[in-house]
Amino acid sequence: MKRYLLAPAFLVFLAWRISHAINTLTRPNLPSEYFSTASGPKNASRHCHVLHAPDRRLAFCEDLAFWDFEDMKGNVLDRKVVASCDPARKNWNTVMGPLRDPNPRGALWLVEFDDKTAPPRMLKLEGYPEGRDFHPLGVGIWPSKAGSTSNMFVINHGRHNSTIEQFSLDPSDYKSAKYIRTITFKRFISPNALALTSPTSFFLSNDHLMTRRLPYILGKTLPVVETFLGLPLGFIGHLPSSGTPFPNWACLFRTGLALSTDGRTLAVASSSYARVHLFTRTQNADGTESLAHAHTVSVPFAPDNMHYDDAGALVVAGHPFYPGLVAVAANKTNEGAPSWVVVLKPRDSGEFSAKMFDLDAPFPASQRVRAAPSHELSTIYQSDGTKFHESTTGLRDVRTDALIVSGLYGEGLLICRP
Repeated sequence: MKRYLLAPAFLVFLAWRISHAINTLTRPNLPSEYFSTASGPKNASRHCHVLHAPDRRLAFCEDLAFWDFEDMKGNVLDRKVVASCDPARKNWNTVMGPLRDPNPRGALWLVEFDDKTAPPRMLKLEGYPEGRDFHPLGVGIWPSKAGSTSNMFVINHGRHNSTIEQFSLDPSDYKSAKYIRTITFKRFISPNALALTSPTSFFLSNDHLMTRRLPYILGKTLPVVETFLGLPLGFIGHLPSSGTPFPNWACLFRTGLALSTDGRTLAVASSSYARVHLFTRTQNADGTESLAHAHTVSVPFAPDNMHYDDAGALVVAGHPFYPGLVAVAANKTNEGAPSWVVVLKPRDSGEFSAKMFDLDAPFPASQRVRAAPSHELSTIYQSDGTKFHESTTGLRDVRTDALIVSGLYGEGLLICRP
């Protein structure tokens, strides 16, 4: 009797699974470009431009992180952006594939986004071992206080295994990052993003348990099956300063992580289910970390990376048309996949419309998802892929209202200013 129930049960699960991913499988009617700030929509063609390196090597960027310069009281005096980029991504991608050539190295770039005349600078990886792969993904930087150096941690997907590379950044030297050490651990299977909790500790997301590194046909099929079925095989962990093994929390294709400015909330992106999960963080007396689920917010795309801005809003970037992203990765199209960036803000108490919101955007998020009781959602950037494509990360500087966006398979970084 049980075996006769397997097929219907699987069909029910499949229908439920597709219902949670249908939005990312259909192409939305997005504009060529839309940009909005706290004061309202702007003329995107005038306020947004793509920043390129002179040699066009600033390309295929996964993550962005602010490098803040603070005084002793924690006030931000200045900030730069560091971008993790890998122009060889179409030849080396441990999740989406392929795994053709791991030899060309990726790079880290320093961007002075508040200076319109400053070109981006590729950071020299001072002391980094010769012959070691460097394919950077997630990056996190601890602020520099009163001129002190900053610790920077970078996820590296090498040919044999994934590692965390630690570097030191010196505010007096914008040209290089000094290599400190390589962190290895058996649970670093497919790390995607990290969120620093101190100068030497961080949360880490592993988006898959099965990667393209598996042998033969297994590497080509199992990661796809894990993604499509939304199997809860990815996980989040915390690596404390002591470096001892961390506990983990199972999750569904977790990509981006972001820790709120007060350190009390950890945001986790679920790409497979187009959701952002918010957890209340507790630091236990024994030095371990506890997470308690607080809220879930549906977003109108497959969320990738996230960052909190200084006002406490969560900036989420992602992919509104996943088949388009897959086609770009496989070199099956000359068109770019769409981009979408939204902001989530805790909602004030009171009534709200679950079906009518984000109405300033040409294609409102309300056409795809219902409003969450806990958070307001508003679009700050959209593109059908003609101006900027494959958005992976959005950073917003509250001081200047500038928005910086990276593209997974695009050249340059998008910078929008009010």
